Amino acid sequence: MDITIHTSFLPHDDPDASLAFYRDVLGFEVRSDVGTGTMRWITVGPVGQPGTSILLAPPAADPGITEEERRTITQMMAKGTYGWILLATRDLDGTFEKLQAGDAEVVQEPTRQPYGIRDCAFRDPAGNLVRIQEVG
Repeated sequence: MDITIHTSFLPHDDPDASLAFYRDVLGFEVRSDVGTGTMRWITVGPVGQPGTSILLAPPAADPGITEEERRTITQMMAKGTYGWILLATRDLDGTFEKLQAGDAEVVQEPTRQPYGIRDCAFRDPAGNLVRIQEVG
């Protein structure tokens, strides 16, 4: 089989704030932005990597989700436990400085983990955890 990861999903509760974070702070390009108001589906991705994207979407837009499930999703997003993504960079310290200068919420400064990876962590405007690993 020839399978790749094309798009990963992260929820948003404020499309403009999420767009500003992923476009202006992380430097991702906007590939599409459809819908209106808070019901917007925004696809972003790293410049020069057209085959890899993140879909920023309203978390409870599926009509099959119950009101109780919507409340649970909203509570988990508020706590920062609903969505997360793992990114990579060759320059962790430089990336950390740019994100910190962009007022991203720092969760963990660059740290060597006990399992050998050096990484840092931020929260996006929706509370999603964004971990960034240093790669060779």
